[in-house]
Amino acid sequence: MTATRGTRALLGALFLTAATVGVWLLWLGWDTEYTVDPQTGASSGPYEAWQVVGCVLTLALLAALAGARLSPWLVAPVMTVAFTVAWSWQAASTDDSGLWAVGAILVLVAMAVGSTAVSLAAQRISRRPARRPS
Repeated sequence: MTATRGTRALLGALFLTAATVGVWLLWLGWDTEYTVDPQTGASSGPYEAWQVVGCVLTLALLAALAGARLSPWLVAPVMTVAFTVAWSWQAASTDDSGLWAVGAILVLVAMAVGSTAVSLAAQRISRRPARRPS
């Protein structure tokens, strides 16, 4: 039995949502500790640079794989909303200043631009006809 186009898109969106939230959990969701510099008293974090790089690379791979199989116009909004909601949920629960909303907007824009660009490129590459050897 073959899945209809709508069923395939729905299942793809559900899987992509779970995978995107999984990427957030894997790289960022577990880290809530801030680092305080003893000399200056300035705090940083909660993420280390290696976590953010790993997260971005994993999201790019996920967007590329999904873009080759699904429409980029499905991939980009699903990944953007799923990651932004997951990130915002944790950020809002740990921030008393309200600045998490600024971070959420930045995450939303970055996810929208990044997932759209990567999934469109992956679709274009995957649809390119194979070159014949000379």
